[in-house]
Amino acid sequence: MIDRFDRVVIVTRKTQVQELLMRHNTVDQARFYLQHANEDFAPLQERHDRYLSALLRLQSMAPDNFKLATIDRSFLPQFEFLNDIVIAIGQDGLVSNTAKYLSGQPLVGVNPDREFIEGVLLPWGVEDVEALLPRVVKHAAAIEQVTLAQVSTNDGRHLLAFNDVFIGQSGHASALYDIGHDGAKEFQSSSGIIVSTGAGSTGWYRSIQTGAQALATPSFTPGKQTAMDMLSRSEERLAFAVREPWPSRKTGTSIVFGHVTRDQPLLISSRMPGNGVIFSDGVEWDYIEFNSGTHATISIADHKALLVVK
Repeated sequence: MIDRFDRVVIVTRKTQVQELLMRHNTVDQARFYLQHANEDFAPLQERHDRYLSALLRLQSMAPDNFKLATIDRSFLPQFEFLNDIVIAIGQDGLVSNTAKYLSGQPLVGVNPDREFIEGVLLPWGVEDVEALLPRVVKHAAAIEQVTLAQVSTNDGRHLLAFNDVFIGQSGHASALYDIGHDGAKEFQSSSGIIVSTGAGSTGWYRSIQTGAQALATPSFTPGKQTAMDMLSRSEERLAFAVREPWPSRKTGTSIVFGHVTRDQPLLISSRMPGNGVIFSDGVEWDYIEFNSGTHATISIADHKALLVVK
């Protein structure tokens, strides 16, 4: 935890209108493109306007004598966070993506558009921030410590995950690897492995679990999870699941799900000559190459994300 703050950093994401403008150059061309796809440009423009209005209002709320920085999420890997209060204004994914790059900075998730964004990780509205920031400065705001997953490889590379880690092939080919957990080890062929934090256990991991349970148990009711797999965001435990493990004379299926603790990491060694990848939180472009000779250890990260909560 940082003792004294001197800067507010606002992390943004491009609106759909801004993304369209990057492809089509002008609003008229973007509108024309959508009209020919039988889509209405007006709702996108309305959400774009609401987002920019919320951002401008937020930028005016930095405490006196504080510096202010506003960055797009694409610059997160290069940005140096210091004695900052960090505000992510966007969707849930922006909070999870931002959290991975912080080290002791409190993170405020702001929902700029409650009509459109549900915002599980966005408890604050723009109207709340002006009164909230002085409390954060004085360390009087409630903080939830969220457990992160960490990937470390034998060649010194590292990756953090707020929600989940994917280990596998970059395409649709089967991933080949050795997996080790809790004293057991085997060679596997599968569609990859998902390792989930408590924050991510209701997402990708849950979809894998739901499909597997529905296939194995005809009476299974979709939408239900066992108590064992409903991890809290602060729990010192990760859950992993192997996607579509393939049983054969050479490949096994005895290690297909389990939990990672501080005493029991997950060990994966690649047997893929090419296209092996490890990425986190669905951000495929920010990946670690995972080809033959690479050994990865998936564990609980040493530090936690600090979310400012109500």
